[in-house]
Amino acid sequence: MAGTNVVMNTSAGDIKIELFTDTMPVTAGNFLALALDGYYDGLHFHRVIQGFMLQGGCPHSADPNSPRAGTGGPKGGGTYTTTDGQSIVRDRGGNIPDELTQKFSNEVGTLSMANTGRPNSGGSQFFVNTQHNDFLDWFGRGASAHPVFGKVIEGMDVVKAIETTPTGPGDRPQTPQKIESITLVI
Repeated sequence: MAGTNVVMNTSAGDIKIELFTDTMPVTAGNFLALALDGYYDGLHFHRVIQGFMLQGGCPHSADPNSPRAGTGGPKGGGTYTTTDGQSIVRDRGGNIPDELTQKFSNEVGTLSMANTGRPNSGGSQFFVNTQHNDFLDWFGRGASAHPVFGKVIEGMDVVKAIETTPTGPGDRPQTPQKIESITLVI
């Protein structure tokens, strides 16, 4: 598998990620397009659950204390082009089509698309699995459908540091964990 590598610079350190742009072009391409547009810069991980995952990508999390953190996504109607040349249009809610094609399990260190549990409801929010959460696999027996579109290839120590930060109500980190930037590795 040959994907696209990015570095997520966080307040806790750097995380190098391989995006599966070759096999998950719609979902990985969405994340990459948003990252290259600076969408994630300055956002925070708004939900962290030790032994489960860390979640980010909500635009309302720019203010880590916002009560709306975890409820937002990109603007609707925007378009992006995948690495294989597809032009994808986000719906009016900013969501992309579900890409349920590859049977990648939600293993430790994988990036997965967060959604509301309804079809085609993923937009910008993602999570990093900190344990094997196979009950979230779209091809499993559960009701969840969270496609994996990347994996951490360096910096799991940073992921673990964020995962173990104390949290308060709503699983929100008591010490904000910021995504400073995401840059393409060339």
